[in-house]
Order: sequence, then C-alpha cells, then structure tokens
Amino acid sequence: MRKILCFILLFLFLLKTDAYCGTSKDALADLGNAMANISEKAKRSVVNISTTKTVRQQNNPFFDDPFFRRFFGDGGQQKRKVTNLGSGVIVSKDGYILTNNHVIDGAEDIIVRLSGGKEVKGKVVGLDSRTDIAVIKINETDLPAITWGDSDKLRVGQIVLAIGNPFGLSSTITMGIVSALGRSGMGITDYEDFIQTDAAINPGNSGGALVNTSGELVGINTAILSRSGGYQGIGFAIPSNMARNIMDSIINEGKVVRGWLGVQIQALNSELARQFGLRDENGALVVEIVDDSPADKANFKRGDVIVEFEGKKIENPSQLKNLVALTRPGQETTFKIIRDGKPMTIKLEIGELPSDTTKATITPSSILDNAFKGVAVQEVTDEILQKLGITKKIKGVIVNSVEENSPALGIINRGDIIMEINRKAVTGIKDYNEIVSKIEKNKDVLLLILRGKVSTFVTIPAK
Repeated sequence: MRKILCFILLFLFLLKTDAYCGTSKDALADLGNAMANISEKAKRSVVNISTTKTVRQQNNPFFDDPFFRRFFGDGGQQKRKVTNLGSGVIVSKDGYILTNNHVIDGAEDIIVRLSGGKEVKGKVVGLDSRTDIAVIKINETDLPAITWGDSDKLRVGQIVLAIGNPFGLSSTITMGIVSALGRSGMGITDYEDFIQTDAAINPGNSGGALVNTSGELVGINTAILSRSGGYQGIGFAIPSNMARNIMDSIINEGKVVRGWLGVQIQALNSELARQFGLRDENGALVVEIVDDSPADKANFKRGDVIVEFEGKKIENPSQLKNLVALTRPGQETTFKIIRDGKPMTIKLEIGELPSDTTKATITPSSILDNAFKGVAVQEVTDEILQKLGITKKIKGVIVNSVEENSPALGIINRGDIIMEINRKAVTGIKDYNEIVSKIEKNKDVLLLILRGKVSTFVTIPAK
C-alpha cells in the first residue's frame, strides 16, 4: 500500500524533531493498525497441515551394507509412524488449498486445521515435485480464500509478510522485504524462479503464504538457506504466478501440462560470448536439439543463442526454461536469436513436454521375478542430460530407484543410464520394457551403463 510507505517516510521525518512528538506517535499507530489489518485478513486463509506416514527404521547399521542386505534381507527393520507439520493456503471458497509437495509427499493421512481451530481431513488432488507444489482439497464451503497477487509486479525492496506455522506455532506472521527475484540454480527444484526474502521462515512455514502490503498472495514459502537449520535471513518462496499456473493445470487437466521447446541449453560466459559474437553474457546457448521437436521443426541450430522470448529478454537458461514451461502447448511464440553473430527471429508453436519424461516406471519390473525386479527407470531426456552435465546425445533409460529386495541392489545405482541390455540397444522405456520382460528368472544379465560420464559394462547375477 502506498499509504503504508507514506506513513513510514512520515514517521522517520517526524522523529528528527521533538516539536512533532505527538504527530509521530499518531503516524506510528496508524502504521501499526494498517499492518495489523492486513495480517488479520490474510492469516485467516493460512492453515496448519499435519501429516503422518510410515517409514522403515534400521536397527543395526550392520545391515545398511547392500552386500549384507542381499543375503539377510531387511535385517530386522521396524516400521514407525512419522508426523510432519507444515502450512497451506486456502485459494478457493470451496476448499482447494495450495502447499508444498514436500509437506505432503508420501502422507497416509492429512489433517488440516483451519484458523478457527476446526480440524478436517484433506485429500490430495495433485502433486508436482518439479516445482514443489501440491494441491489438496477439504470438504468445506464458504472458506476465507486469499486474494491472488501478481508476482511479476514484485520489486526488490518491497515489504512482504510471511504467514505460516513454524514449529507448529499457528498463525505466525513475520515481516521483511523482497531481497531478490528470479533466484535459480539452488538445486531445490527442477524449475526455480524463487522470490528471496528476509522475512523469517522456519521449519513448519513450508507451504505458507508470502503476501504483499495489500494482503495479496505473491508467493508460497518453500525453503530456507541455513547452516543451523533455522532462520538466517535468507528464505525462498515460489512466485504466485507459477504456483497458480501449476494449480490450474492440476485441477483442470488432472496433470501438470508444460510447454516444450526441445533443446538442450547452457549458460554463457565471457569466452563463449566472445566466440559467438555477443556483446554480453545474457542468453541461452543451444547445445543440442531433440529430433522431431518444435525446435527441430523450426530449424533451430546448434550454436544459436536465444536472447528473447515473447518480448522478454533472456538472461540465463533457467529463465528461458521456466518461461517455456509455463507457456500453453499449441501457442504461437516468437524467439529472437543470434546465429553466427547475426540477429534472427524464429516463430514456432510450443509443444507439450512428453508425459513419459516426467514419470518413473516400475512396470513391468515390479512384477517380474528376474534380475530387474524392483528396478524403477524413466526416460532419458535432454533436460536430464543437461542436469547431469552431459553434452552428447545419449539414448536409454535412467535408474530412478532400486528396491532393497532387488537382485540389482548394489550393482546399479540411482542415476545410472542403461544403454544396452544383453547387447541390445535401449533407446527408451518401450525398448526397456520389451527386453526385460523376456529375461528368464535364472539368467545373468549384461548391461552397458553410463555412470557419471564413463561408460562401463556390469553384470547382474541371477542369484
């Protein structure tokens, strides 16, 4: 609110003279009342989320060794219930609530406590681990839904309030400023465009609201940067525009629909900028192009530097990745690029990120009784290769997890890329499923895998 900023400036000015002592007290009181009114309205939309899930606990560290687990199984593992506390934001009167994926991931029971103290059961509508957004629903009506704000209009230095339930302390409000915008490369999620704030955020604040001085939702509090595990002045929130886009997709489409260009990109440095005839290091350098992708059909070339997308200047690859992902598939878009030192414009229709690139599979592995029992894999994509720092095209599947009862435990690891099985090429999920489904129970298996950046053969014994 402009009124609040005026109050702050007036208060600071009046403190310089004793002649206006009474007036300064009035200004301070008005400022306090304005902030209290905003807080009172916004906090009614923030809920406490309590979840429980079952985890396994190893009693003896002896059995942590994969070698011993292969012979002795779980080694006396015990199951226990774990309770987790977090926050959420009511975004519709009919019971939709936004929170973080990590708050409810794996939850067996979700209890939502409203601001008035009433507790109700929550149901998961959809999850998106790639942005750490989750949508849950409660069977209530006429709820105090928060007002949406436009996170694109945020400016560094603006006052914001963080509302949540740190350490289970309900309806806690802290104040700070927007410290930075567009934070990425933090390694927290796949799609990062964080608002950085110094408003105090602590464990339990996750999923809570970040609001502006109009009481509008501008972010979902998500993470902190801390050496102690507690508040140290650096917190991160998912912008409301990104959160709303993901939420609408989950509710309306039943899944997260993302735009797709089909390129592998990297950041520029001063040497690369010089080699490609650029004035600065802004932009995204195209390293590889996916066959038959929108970029391929529009004749993008390796070495193109994307400097603008739909009129927005591109500063780094993360920004471009987010903008494309939030673009509706089928939309006609315009890219400005630099090719061989010359500016060009390319128009194309954004595609949809293939669904099989975002989902892991344990079928048929989970029902087989051979060397691949309990092995979960997913398609290798240009995005995964970029994250792993691999610039050449690799076809195959990447290991997502290996269950403890799998013959492959300790032989292949999460992150290994399987390129061949028994000397047969694996180009994707379809090949993988077809090959492993025909492997007999008592047969050893020869694999060609890529681990790190090194190719190697390994064998999985039948027993």
